[in-house]
Amino acid sequence: MALAIPVVRAETFYTPSHPQRPDAWALVAPAERVFRWYEDRVQRRVRPPDGFVIGQRAFARINHNRWVADCPCGSAQVVTPADPRIACTECGLGWIVLVFPEDVAAVEASVADELPHLRNWWHPDDPVSWGIPPSDAVDPLAEEVSP
Repeated sequence: MALAIPVVRAETFYTPSHPQRPDAWALVAPAERVFRWYEDRVQRRVRPPDGFVIGQRAFARINHNRWVADCPCGSAQVVTPADPRIACTECGLGWIVLVFPEDVAAVEASVADELPHLRNWWHPDDPVSWGIPPSDAVDPLAEEVSP
């Protein structure tokens, strides 16, 4: 039986704090809400970048029931398939295109029977998938060894 707890996305994670209204950021794109949230919590002005980093992409994954992605600097944030991009509030790197699975709903359903803290999923093509090899990786144990 699946738990009725949805996988957390940026639009439900990055929300205004009191005394702001819960819908105060409704017109802010989900990927940009992290900048509002960061300013609100850290009390430090940060602005979203103007452009994309050409040729750079990152893979989204489910980590403990949250869609997350990593910046090359090592920072990470909650992301969403509704706005597949990430920009870093820490290092200031520009927007990076995010790669989500083709069928997000199917991936979320595949982890739904787990307890939320055990819900994890990595994109099969992610080259840095925390010990899980990408789908096109060569298994070194499967190769023949020449004498």
